[in-house]
Amino acid sequence: MIVVVTPNPAVDVTYRVAEQRIGETQRVLDVARHPGGKGLNVGRVLAATGVATHAVLPLGETPGRWISDALDRLGLDHTDVVVSGTTRTTVTVVDDIAHPTMFGEPGPVLTAVEWDAVATAVGGLLADADTTALVVSGSLPSGTAPVVVASWVATAHGHGVLSVVDCSGAALLAAASAGATVCKPNREELLEATGATDERAGALRLLELGAGVVVVSRGAHGIAAHTADHVLEVPAVPGVSGNPTGAGDAATAGLVGALVGAGTRQGPGAPFADDTLLRALRSAAAHGAAAVLRPVAGEVDPADVHRFLTHPDRTRTPA
Repeated sequence: MIVVVTPNPAVDVTYRVAEQRIGETQRVLDVARHPGGKGLNVGRVLAATGVATHAVLPLGETPGRWISDALDRLGLDHTDVVVSGTTRTTVTVVDDIAHPTMFGEPGPVLTAVEWDAVATAVGGLLADADTTALVVSGSLPSGTAPVVVASWVATAHGHGVLSVVDCSGAALLAAASAGATVCKPNREELLEATGATDERAGALRLLELGAGVVVVSRGAHGIAAHTADHVLEVPAVPGVSGNPTGAGDAATAGLVGALVGAGTRQGPGAPFADDTLLRALRSAAAHGAAAVLRPVAGEVDPADVHRFLTHPDRTRTPA
């Protein structure tokens, strides 16, 4: 079982229009609503490929109850921490021409007591002998101290459970400092969080803080794993176009699914073998490409994943 924490879940609304035009009234052709937030996207992709997950998420008011009911309908295991604020909504506008436009609300402010309840739920699941990994993915609600992410990572480390963190800003630095097994930002998030001017320097900064390995999503330019000694790279699957919203979340799912499938149950002190990392990077690239073909985030067709796994290749770059 993989425990997936979504610190800032959302009702994810996708509008499809004929063409995005700023400043004009537009008719919405189709509407899709799904339980969203990066962590839930990761969990839904893992579930679609047959990997058992358990979601932990703070939920509040009517939107929170809608997400809980939607997860029940999807047959996904979840632990809800009821909070006093109102769970946010995100709106993504897509067409067949331009890159999607996403509007994301900031999310509710959680109290210290509410975060303690999240930590208790996470800790209980990590103590389960069947738990193989912790994934923390997505933004933190406004005003949240990054220490909450560090505490989840430290708890996973204490139970010998690998941790994969896809966060940004101070939360990413906190995860690295707590010894996250894998930190997985995209390139822009990495540079912004570390203040570095290039990817390698930013990755080395997270490794120096305590991350076991740094996996960097590069969008159309593929994905890379940075260790202290070298960089392993896998290109993006060629010739894939569609809706890139959620592709990074699907890549996270492919990454952690491959690591768990390799029988990895460890903290950051035990380095991954290169062949394990390469399999995980190929899986991440294939899952990300499969997500691009789907109309909304959090979905893949396992047949597409299988097909794309035959494409990626890798190169090794000296440190």
